[in-house]
Amino acid sequence: MDSLPKVHIYTDGACSGNPGPGGYGIVMEWVGKAYKKEFSEGYKKTTNNRMELLAVIEALEKIKANEVEITVFSDSKYVVDAVEKKWLIGWEKKGFKDVKNPDLWKRFLKIYNSTNTKFEWVKGHNNHPQNERCDILAVNASKKKNLLEDKGYVKPQNLLF
Repeated sequence: MDSLPKVHIYTDGACSGNPGPGGYGIVMEWVGKAYKKEFSEGYKKTTNNRMELLAVIEALEKIKANEVEITVFSDSKYVVDAVEKKWLIGWEKKGFKDVKNPDLWKRFLKIYNSTNTKFEWVKGHNNHPQNERCDILAVNASKKKNLLEDKGYVKPQNLLF
């Protein structure tokens, strides 16, 4: 029996200031084939965690087939632990009360398939080629002219300015 096609997704988010201008980078590879795609985008005012999570969402939304095994590699403990340690299940049960980035987590849940998608944490800035490439894409995206507006970013209420 043939195994399902495998896709490796590498993601990273970057932010200059937190909040500040930010971006994400994505490298997607079809395992066993010489097929690779890269994506990135930048935003005017956002946070690092939002960009880390948005990178994963954008990548998963690009997968067109249902019958594929997906491994997401991220240097974000925030994203990987939320999924792999099942924090997300508790957050959803509580209606995302007191959870940061509920708009993105709800969007994530619409596309996440736990039966064919797993997450692996990789140490950032540790000479992992795809992670380093994602970092370059994310940083460069955050420095572009005409950055997009992160409509879901909400300034925390306890800040004075």
